Amino acid sequence: MEPAIVLSISVAAVVVVITGLSIYTSFGPPSKQLNDPFDDHED
Repeated sequence: MEPAIVLSISVAAVVVVITGLSIYTSFGPPSKQLNDPFDDHED
């Protein structure tokens, strides 16, 4: 297989994994532990 194809598939896989982890952290069960900084500084 061409090295350029392997590299592009590897980079695409890393991007997909990081995106999936970000979405899971933002909207999944770990999101219950996130703090909203705007709620902390209400007037």
